[in-house]
Amino acid sequence: MAKKGFIPNKLKPWIEARKKFHLSNAQIQMAREMGLNPKKFGGMANHKQESWKVPLPKYIEHLYQKRFGKLLPKDTKSLEIKDAEKRNRKKQNKVIQKTRPL
Repeated sequence: MAKKGFIPNKLKPWIEARKKFHLSNAQIQMAREMGLNPKKFGGMANHKQESWKVPLPKYIEHLYQKRFGKLLPKDTKSLEIKDAEKRNRKKQNKVIQKTRPL
């Protein structure tokens, strides 16, 4: 059984990118839906040295709108909440499968 504050390894880069680049949960969800790599955000980010670049949060929003034609995803939740919900669904499915007669 996983600990209460457990975070899967595949979500850790996203959480670190959210903190490092000051992104919102909606912007992280947009980037995940588009298939962006959180390890490459450093090259996309404007470090105030490249004034021609758009700030990373606005760039993600622009790409999302261009690709999907909408401003925000329908259901925006943090990664931690989504992971907890997924774990609860799995746990419920295991209980249901155990109680089913063959």
